[in-house]
Amino acid sequence: MRPHSRRPDRPSTTSPTSNRSPRASTPARAWAELLRLPALFTVPGDALAGAATTGARPDPRTLLAIASSLCLYEAGMALNDWADRTEDALERPHRPLPSGRIRPSAALTAAGALTAAGLALAARAGRPALTVAAPLAATVWAYDLALKRTPAGPAAMATARGLDLLLGATATGASARPALPAALTLATHTLAVTTVSRGETRGGSPLAPLAALITTGTLAWRLTRTPGASGEAPSRHPAADALHTALTAAFVTTSGRPLLHAALNPSPPLTQRAVGGGIRAMIPLQAALAARSGALTSALLTAALAPAARHFARRVSVT
Repeated sequence: MRPHSRRPDRPSTTSPTSNRSPRASTPARAWAELLRLPALFTVPGDALAGAATTGARPDPRTLLAIASSLCLYEAGMALNDWADRTEDALERPHRPLPSGRIRPSAALTAAGALTAAGLALAARAGRPALTVAAPLAATVWAYDLALKRTPAGPAAMATARGLDLLLGATATGASARPALPAALTLATHTLAVTTVSRGETRGGSPLAPLAALITTGTLAWRLTRTPGASGEAPSRHPAADALHTALTAAFVTTSGRPLLHAALNPSPPLTQRAVGGGIRAMIPLQAALAARSGALTSALLTAALAPAARHFARRVSVT
């Protein structure tokens, strides 16, 4: 449930393992690369933000929703590389499947097992959660196997991310309706980042990063509107209001700065940085959505994931 990028004209230069011998990699590291371990830190905030919009505190069902989201996310990672194994053999031979560190059949089995586990965990959270998790799983598989390179690809990715937030809302037993504005916000950001990712290899046009920059500004403006005006639960704690302002600023900085650089000079390296910034910006965006709903604890828990995401991203590539 993040933008998957391919490098059709040259091998990846962003992977920290691109210059390493496959023999130097342990099986654990190979699976960490396949599953894009650092990107996992962008997932729990979906469920926490979704639960916050309902006015409910995180409970065991919220934890089940987070676990379900993590499983479905990792299923998408494994399935992504399985679907692209032939292409990666030419363009990214250092990746776990083409390098032989992980067998394609093992990756496909993992994708299936993780999907089943994600649906089972959602079912434990309740029928409403399973009702959201089922189309979420279907969207993940459809994106990786059929839609990724079509015009519908960015919309499919955005849909998956929005559904992931709704999974957290419905796991509380509440209606998904209060969470729709927050889900739309997260989906819109994902749509913009995924669209930019399609040009990160070739660069060339400033239109996609410029449009994404405008989108970031629009979303930030929307986040600063009077709480409750868009249907979300109003903020009830002064500290949550202050935190919400700080997190919105962090979202704009994390996403907007590299997008501005890419718009001014849409070279592949700067465009790739813009995509990475957009992925990392999901954490302060999720946290801002939680703080906007008055969920101070959920906002802080989500924001605390950002340093860990940055730390592990230095060791394992998220693309």
